[in-house]
Amino acid sequence: MPHPAPRAEELPETIAVFPLAGALLLPHGRLPLNIFEPRYLALVEDALASGRMFGMVQGDASRLRGERGAATYSVGCLGRICSFSETDDGRFLITLTGLSRFKVREEVEPRRGYRRMRVDYTPFLDDLSPQPAGASLAPGALEAALRPYFRACGMEVNWDAIGQMPEAVLVTTLSMLCPFEVAEKQALLEAATPEARAEMLLMLVRMARHGEDRPLPS
Repeated sequence: MPHPAPRAEELPETIAVFPLAGALLLPHGRLPLNIFEPRYLALVEDALASGRMFGMVQGDASRLRGERGAATYSVGCLGRICSFSETDDGRFLITLTGLSRFKVREEVEPRRGYRRMRVDYTPFLDDLSPQPAGASLAPGALEAALRPYFRACGMEVNWDAIGQMPEAVLVTTLSMLCPFEVAEKQALLEAATPEARAEMLLMLVRMARHGEDRPLPS
């Protein structure tokens, strides 16, 4: 049975964070992770002992490294561990469910080797609402763009399954899974609305299939 979404007042103000460029977590999305570094094993152990929540942020290569590690983008997403297993060689295989985006206020002292940040969810409280089922794109537009894109990427796709997915779920899943550049994934994360994210995803797919540069919205 799915765990109910937390209320805004239940979201932790200070969170552990896992900085990982190219790994995008979106609200309502599910992100599988293979955890093997000692500091992130410690992070998962601590999360499992208290609320099961931690944040995902992408590294920002355009900025200089700080005193506590590589620079990160200022917007990330809080996730909750919805499944986990431990392997014989000591790794954790976990799945995170995205809860809400956050804006980083400041980085605080690390714990057991992993980084922690004080964050603000206020700009993104709509993320806690149920995922919308309605469509915002023209009928068939996304699938028409995806078919040549996946062919060009050499990706095998179950089109029957895609055709049965609500558009909002499909946009979230594809935004997380498609091999976009780090800055493009960050732009999808920071999209102001689900409708804006759907339009941006469609633009990125269309540009990618033609091998064009993808200008990001300002």
